[in-house]
Amino acid sequence: MAMWVSSTVNSLRISTIMLGFSNLAVVIVGGVLLFLVFPGCELNRITIPVAMVSLAAAFKIFAMFKSGIAQKATALSVIDSPLDSSAIDSINRLQRRMRYKTWLWWSRFALVITLLQILTAIYLVFNVAKYISHDGTSSECQPGTASNGNKWKTKLLISFVIAVCTIPLIHIFVGPAVLRWRSFYQTQDDVWKAHYQEVFDHGIREALCCLGRVKYMRVSKEDEVYSVARLLGDLVAYRASGTGHLELLAGLALLQRHSKSPKSHDGLVEAPREMIQEAFAFHEFAEAAYTGPLLDFGRHTVFFPCAWLYRQGILTPWTRNRRPSLSGDNWWRGHAAAFLKYSNLPPEALRCGRVCQEKCEAAYFVVVLRHLRSVVISVRGTETPEDLITDGLGRECLLSREDLDGLINSSHICSDVKRSVESSFPHYGHSGIVEAARDLYMQLEGNLANNESEGSSGFLSSLLGAGCECDGYSLRIVGHSLGGAIAALLGLRLYRQYPALHVYAYGPLPCVDLVIAEACSEFVTSIVHNNEFSARLSVGSVLRLRAAAIVALAQDSKTDTALIFRLARQFLCVSKNQRGKIEASDPSELHSAASTVDELDHKVWKESDRTNSGGDTDDDNIENPFYDNTSVINSLDDPVSQFLETVPRSENGSAGERAEMFLPGLVIHMVPQQRNISMPLWKGWRFQERVRNYKAYLANRDVFKDIVVSPNMFFDHLPWRCHNAMKKVLESQNDEGMLDVSQIM
Repeated sequence: MAMWVSSTVNSLRISTIMLGFSNLAVVIVGGVLLFLVFPGCELNRITIPVAMVSLAAAFKIFAMFKSGIAQKATALSVIDSPLDSSAIDSINRLQRRMRYKTWLWWSRFALVITLLQILTAIYLVFNVAKYISHDGTSSECQPGTASNGNKWKTKLLISFVIAVCTIPLIHIFVGPAVLRWRSFYQTQDDVWKAHYQEVFDHGIREALCCLGRVKYMRVSKEDEVYSVARLLGDLVAYRASGTGHLELLAGLALLQRHSKSPKSHDGLVEAPREMIQEAFAFHEFAEAAYTGPLLDFGRHTVFFPCAWLYRQGILTPWTRNRRPSLSGDNWWRGHAAAFLKYSNLPPEALRCGRVCQEKCEAAYFVVVLRHLRSVVISVRGTETPEDLITDGLGRECLLSREDLDGLINSSHICSDVKRSVESSFPHYGHSGIVEAARDLYMQLEGNLANNESEGSSGFLSSLLGAGCECDGYSLRIVGHSLGGAIAALLGLRLYRQYPALHVYAYGPLPCVDLVIAEACSEFVTSIVHNNEFSARLSVGSVLRLRAAAIVALAQDSKTDTALIFRLARQFLCVSKNQRGKIEASDPSELHSAASTVDELDHKVWKESDRTNSGGDTDDDNIENPFYDNTSVINSLDDPVSQFLETVPRSENGSAGERAEMFLPGLVIHMVPQQRNISMPLWKGWRFQERVRNYKAYLANRDVFKDIVVSPNMFFDHLPWRCHNAMKKVLESQNDEGMLDVSQIM
């Protein structure tokens, strides 16, 4: 019993001990005020609020006690079943989830009590102010002494009020945890990963439930949400080293502050004008696919509801029957109206589409453009929670031969490219995007392998087939962000059937391996606007960004070197265990899960402690663990150097650990010619620089393997900014004697 009490006390957070005793002091002082200081006061302006805050403090102590018990049970269940790789663990996994939910609800009950404490504290302040305004006396309270004798009572009451107002605010800032998770998990990487899997899994499901997707809360098996949560758990496994989230954010801020000036583009070739013309002409359809309020929210901010309702045609319901019927559209066919209004097309141009989709399904629109003799498939980007789930399924999966049918079996692909694709199997793609592209293909063409024997055809074949309505038309597949990546994967499958096909992906996600990305350059074009994050977002780039944060922290002379060693030690463990796991697993089951952390050599800790204690070390090495010295870099005592050797680097591909994802096809980079003004990352949302001129270059896809931390990395991803950039490229070329932009439409 004594050992159990001792271990529980050692697991308590310092803030928990302080707040526990503070609440206990509130209860005691409140009792003193009620029964000793004002014994003759009954139901007056002092007695009731003091009793309320004292009772709330007592409930808070009870809630903290129950929350601590539930938290310990949760931690022990996570330790008992850190891995979820077999069906044998399903019972333990369910038990872990139930215990986590129990702790979560007790924590929320404690939060409700905290809010109650704030309300009762406000009530107490108002009543104490009235009491003091009467010189500490009341007609109902008869202290029976002079005013000087009441000064100590007033001081005690004011101190009580200050404590009552301060304690709940501190509770909010320190968080709901009563015990230290680290006292249970220590440096076990798999345990930390399992813990954060539960945190993200439950958090995502609750967010989806609040958005009307109640079905996700009822799922107990492993689904797409669980896969996303597992990936996010892998990315925050650095918590095993004692590193906090704020420390990592500080490293990212330093990375942005110390970033180098933009690289020169003098050696790059400018993109052909014809490419920019056609990409510009079809961009509006990719942008029009955002038929929800997201597009209008970005463009109109305050008045976006009015703009969205206008674009949805809700003000003209009598035109409903003239609009095409789309799968999942509302009663007044507003999404069809929004697409047609934004793209300025007649209703008969929109042939089919889907708006409301499930997980790993894409919203799309198919239009026929008579004046351009083209059929356009516009795939919507990220707009709904289901789209976010598709984005989050970033683990690589195998691409089948059917997925690459346009490369392997097309007669329009040169033999060298075919041999390259055939000889380098297996190939990999972004699992969520691959699944969405497969579903979209089934929507447009169905299973042609079965249909050919029956003489039937899919929807596209009924439009573009020999002797059909659009015979001889070209096929264009366009999309922005997630939609662009799905469009590229769809094009890989359709190119054999429709050789007059071209894909324009605007700000797509990296979604295929290097061989496939280069092989489809003939019919896929990716347009990247400046520093937009989406074109650089992959699991590998996030891992390298963590490593870059370490470098930024190490280069800062004010950074605690021990923190650098702890970060490097953790990442080193994760990288080594990931590599060992993947080498021992089947190639079709590649994943980024980290295995159990073994204790490293004590030399790592000795080096860290020696550096912190000011031992006999080189001063230059203390300030910068990446000091250019061969003996230091190769030292076994330097976890930073060991870590940097195991992190997947841009120059050596996947480093043998995972399939690196790349932008598909030919990559065109839209670069502003006016240099950005340097400013902190958190102030970037206020800054919208007016760029007078843009240049479009044929870029190397390797340039986009790493995330660029800049103030405009998110704003550059807005679809209309890419549209304006292409327009300015064409205008600048017009100033040099080219044709007018209006001639391309």
